[in-house]
Amino acid sequence: MRNLGLFLLSFAFLCQAQQDPGPHAGSPSAGHPLLTLTPNERTAFATGKTTFQEVDSVSGTLASGSGLGPRFNADSCASCHAFPDIGGSSPALNPQIAVASKAGALNAIPAFLSATGPVRIARFVKDSQGKPDGGVHDLFVISGRTDAPGCNIAQPDFAAAAAAGNLALRIPTPLFGAGLIEAIEDGAILLNKVANLTQKVGLGIAGHENRNANDGSLTRFGWKAQNKSLLIFAGEAYNVEQGVTNDVFPQERDSTPGCRFNATPEDHLNVNNSTLDGASGDLAKFVMFMRFLAPPSRTMTINPDPGEATFRNIGCALCHTPSFVTATNTTAALSNKQLNLFSDLLVHKMGQALQDGISQGDAQGDEFRTAPLWGLSQRLFLLHDGRATDLKEAIAAHSSPGSEANGVIANYNSLTAAQKQDLLRFLRTL
Repeated sequence: MRNLGLFLLSFAFLCQAQQDPGPHAGSPSAGHPLLTLTPNERTAFATGKTTFQEVDSVSGTLASGSGLGPRFNADSCASCHAFPDIGGSSPALNPQIAVASKAGALNAIPAFLSATGPVRIARFVKDSQGKPDGGVHDLFVISGRTDAPGCNIAQPDFAAAAAAGNLALRIPTPLFGAGLIEAIEDGAILLNKVANLTQKVGLGIAGHENRNANDGSLTRFGWKAQNKSLLIFAGEAYNVEQGVTNDVFPQERDSTPGCRFNATPEDHLNVNNSTLDGASGDLAKFVMFMRFLAPPSRTMTINPDPGEATFRNIGCALCHTPSFVTATNTTAALSNKQLNLFSDLLVHKMGQALQDGISQGDAQGDEFRTAPLWGLSQRLFLLHDGRATDLKEAIAAHSSPGSEANGVIANYNSLTAAQKQDLLRFLRTL
């Protein structure tokens, strides 16, 4: 009986040793400004954060902001970028459920949304003519809202798209440390691309940069590294996710008569406003907030960390590059700083299991940017579409036919239970 008891204890330990520790509870490890900002930069950050949390209605009659719709996914930047603090990703309770019927809107909830699931946006792989699409198809419309009288447009048919295998989903990317990512020189990313090349080739890792088609410079924001700068990233999101036209994206995406209630662009630089705050517009404030938003801080670190050693030894660090140093920048808080983002900012083939069929720039349908791992300690939903909440599930999804991660995952699978536990614990400290 004594031997049986020892066996059961050992078996229980092995089972426990392969569990994802899960997101850390407690105070947020991110959401604060960079430490070395000037007083004016801190003011810009605070102003931007307030504007980032602003709720929009159609013409500003039901909320502090205006310009919502005609099609939208949410009515505030902060409703999607919410956890573990403002600027993060999906919160535990999905705000899209409430906004679907807000102010009398008549939207149905798509089947891929749930109250406790992640915030999601939808793209169609092909259009009605069978040609490549890839664009965002907003979940909701303003039809039926009390501030949109006379507008009568319908939601896309997401059920039909899903049935036809034409639906691709994504969740919001965290914005923490975005200004530091923007400040990395293109050359540093390209040098890192060819670093440790023998190891990468041996494991089947290639990866390549995504580039701006006009000037040839590297792009780095978004799930496929499709956006070059925070200004473009924010301007596109404001127009696509909330339907707010702006100086970067000044046209409505849907020009149906009876559904346009404001002059465009709805958010714009207003040189006739006598105050700098009033003249700058929302978009500039969003950029200042994101640019000055600090990266997440580490939790529960161990030195030396056996999990980090395993992370490097099996090849994870070949794509999830532990650190970069920013270039000399006109903003001192962003200049020559080391950032431990755990990403190479390249796109890699992730295989059949994760492909979404959407091409953006030089990133093909099975390619995704290496997701930065900083902030993983408190992240609730994992992978580009939020399908996973468990690190083991997310790791397993990296391996499928055509994935560059197959060699690394084979190394992971050969680890002992204790080594896997160390690795999982390490990841939840980031």
